[in-house]
Amino acid sequence: MTDTATPATDTQATEAAAAPAAHAVHVQVVKPEHTGARVTVLVQPEEKYLSMPRPKTSRQLLAALGLAEETALVARNGQLLTPDRHIWPDDDLLVRKVASSG
Repeated sequence: MTDTATPATDTQATEAAAAPAAHAVHVQVVKPEHTGARVTVLVQPEEKYLSMPRPKTSRQLLAALGLAEETALVARNGQLLTPDRHIWPDDDLLVRKVASSG
């Protein structure tokens, strides 16, 4: 009896190998010895990701990053945060440096 079935091919593996690799995001850990609550911050325009101990307010976040309140915006889930807004553990935040020129 002759086996007429074609050998199985691993189509998914071939497609996965042909697909471009997902871009891995590098997160810089600030104060790795800190064991308490942390937040993740995307600093733009540098596109730098930071994992840092949780500041209590967006004002404290900017101070920890060495930025003046007038030079950056802080956002969480697409909502801008005023300097007195609380930041919660495990928040994903965006800090966008801004500048005006005359």
